[in-house]
Amino acid sequence: MIRERISKAFTTGILLALAWLTICSTATAQDWTLGPFVRPAGANPVISPNPKSTFPDPMSGQRVAWEASDVFNPAAVIRKKKIYVLYRSEDKSGQGIGKRTSRLGLATSKNGLRMKRRSLPVFYPADDSQKEFEWPGGCEDPRIAVTPEGIYVMLYTQWNRQVPRLAVATSKNLTTWTKHGPAFYQAYGGRFKDLASKSASIVTRLVKGRQVITRVNGKYLMYWGEKFMNIATSDDLVNWEPMLDEGGALKAVLTTRLHYFDSDLTECGPPAILTDKGILVLYNGKNKPGPGRDTAYTANTYAAGQVLFDQHDPSRVIARLDKPFFVPTEPFEKSGQYPAGTVFVEGLVYHRGQWFLYYGCADSRVAVAVYDPQSK
Repeated sequence: MIRERISKAFTTGILLALAWLTICSTATAQDWTLGPFVRPAGANPVISPNPKSTFPDPMSGQRVAWEASDVFNPAAVIRKKKIYVLYRSEDKSGQGIGKRTSRLGLATSKNGLRMKRRSLPVFYPADDSQKEFEWPGGCEDPRIAVTPEGIYVMLYTQWNRQVPRLAVATSKNLTTWTKHGPAFYQAYGGRFKDLASKSASIVTRLVKGRQVITRVNGKYLMYWGEKFMNIATSDDLVNWEPMLDEGGALKAVLTTRLHYFDSDLTECGPPAILTDKGILVLYNGKNKPGPGRDTAYTANTYAAGQVLFDQHDPSRVIARLDKPFFVPTEPFEKSGQYPAGTVFVEGLVYHRGQWFLYYGCADSRVAVAVYDPQSK
């Protein structure tokens, strides 16, 4: 009898301990994430198309309404205590996604909500060394981060309507840029110079409240990719070498999951952040259109997820959200070029003690959501 009581008590204790560990592990699993991100009331969208903005286009030799059709997929960075947003803009030169020309506009803000825009694009396909890669589709989907020395590094997509290529540009002031060409052009003897590539999330860290590019294990590091997530490293921030698996193919470090919000795509978002828990990557997940999709969300929906990698082995996933932390809910996020619903995160900055997340809305507008760490 005594043995039975002891055995029962022991079993009960084990079950309670396991339950407690489950609760603790669930709570701890969320400690690594950023959020919640809240849409500021009355602020969005912060950038919309403007048919009155024109500039002399080097391709056509004519003045073009360069942001008349759609504006979306923004990058963001801090300069002189202001937020600078570089956003993709499309003219009306064609019909359908990918058929127009994209250029990058620039907007600034002191509070992150009210934007002052430049009337001319700051980055566009020109008669320069990158002409073969950028004409006629243009320059798309930037992500930007800054070095501790103040050099701004932009990873963007060159689109010649044949092959999308991830490319690098640098600047000291965000208005005058040096184009360095495709990021993987020299890697492995040119093996990947014609690789279809896009969406790069370079690793940064907070240093005394300033978000700057940092090295991981002695190298600059970025996560990149659209269908699956890959890694590349660099010694100079210009020439990048993709990580390969044992068979010599691109190594996938994050892939899609059937019946989850990211069942169709896992596309890298804004610059990653090195924290004391690991490397945090915000990414864009696309839901499948048919069988295998997450039925909790509309088919083809783009929603945002978070994943944590081991800083000692950046290819190893430590934790990953099963539910998106940000989903399309507003009318301007479910209308436009992509009515299935899109919140496409690309810009993330730390400003005045808060995190500002800039995102594209249905490939047609730019909006912002804010996370205050003091509210968590």
